[in-house]
Amino acid sequence: MTRVRTVAVIGGGIAGPVAALALRKAGIEATVYESHPTTADGVGGTIAIAPNGMAALDIVGAAAPAAEVSWPVHRQVMTVGRKRLDLPGLAGAGPLHVVQRSDLYRILAADVPIQYGKRLVNAVQGAGGVTAAFADGDEIEADVLIGADGVHSTVRRLIDPAAPGPHFTGMVAMEGRSPLTVPEEPGTMIFAFGKRGFYLYGPALGGGTTFGVNLPHRPLTVAEARAIPSPRWKETLLEVYGSDTPGGDLIRALPAEELTVNGALHIMPPVPHWYRGRMVLTGDAVHAPSNSSGQGASLSIESAIELAQCLRDIPDVTDAFRHYESLRRARVEKVAARAARTNSVKAPGPIGRALMPIIMRAFMRFAMNPEKVIGPEQRYRIDWAKTL
Repeated sequence: MTRVRTVAVIGGGIAGPVAALALRKAGIEATVYESHPTTADGVGGTIAIAPNGMAALDIVGAAAPAAEVSWPVHRQVMTVGRKRLDLPGLAGAGPLHVVQRSDLYRILAADVPIQYGKRLVNAVQGAGGVTAAFADGDEIEADVLIGADGVHSTVRRLIDPAAPGPHFTGMVAMEGRSPLTVPEEPGTMIFAFGKRGFYLYGPALGGGTTFGVNLPHRPLTVAEARAIPSPRWKETLLEVYGSDTPGGDLIRALPAEELTVNGALHIMPPVPHWYRGRMVLTGDAVHAPSNSSGQGASLSIESAIELAQCLRDIPDVTDAFRHYESLRRARVEKVAARAARTNSVKAPGPIGRALMPIIMRAFMRFAMNPEKVIGPEQRYRIDWAKTL
């Protein structure tokens, strides 16, 4: 039976280049097609990579360079008003690594061919492959097409026109590096539930304080959010977080032009069909949990690598895709369900605010058993050497 020789990967974010790296490691030719006209150098905010994600990156040789440019978080603390709770970690699991998106993009893109300005508009499947058509008029052929094109995936629609789309969480993400210094030891991240919204912060490498907010807001695209002048966003942030300590002070000290607007936060509901014929989904295109999970990027990295492993070891494409889904679906949906419970208290309405003390007591009991709650997530390891 003919094995897969060529793969077209749609999407140059995180999952796409990781899939291409893993496929090339497996001896399969892979090219990434990215809709944006240029690289992501200097674009975007930060992402967190959990220990399982770093272990997966190590398979494609990206863990060490990612660690070199990251902020390792060894201690996590949750605050609600004046209440402060140290969140116990997993013994021996390793730290959370916070890294700039642009730095991770640069690392991942260094060793894979990426064509920019390639917005997919259609894909036609034949008996032995897929023909992909782009908005610029170009067409390419490959044995398999992978959709790693994010929550607004074109490939997901091509696989199943009735597939669900992303759900808006009710929050817009922003971040910055404030010159204000907070009295926390290096490697600490604080998850703070303020009076009207959630934010996080911690000592920045080189001084100052890195902070991020999940601002309760109407839905906006990234383009719409970034079109709003930074001073106006700063005013809005102060309306929500201005009376919080230290949230308000961090925002007041931040020059407005240094505020990074990341856009609306979305989650993906369960997707009925992960593949059809010779097209398959990976990363946020098929599973995007709330950022409350701390696992979004890590799950995308894992899925991309395990998809490549299935294509490496299982000659029949349908069987490979079926096995890939069986490896991944239960895991990613369990993480998404856990994150959804946490996410429900990030942008509470009037009833939610009244119930916050009860909700947070339950959350604290939940968080005090990390081995049961996040152990299966963070201790997950892919055995690349194993033949499936």
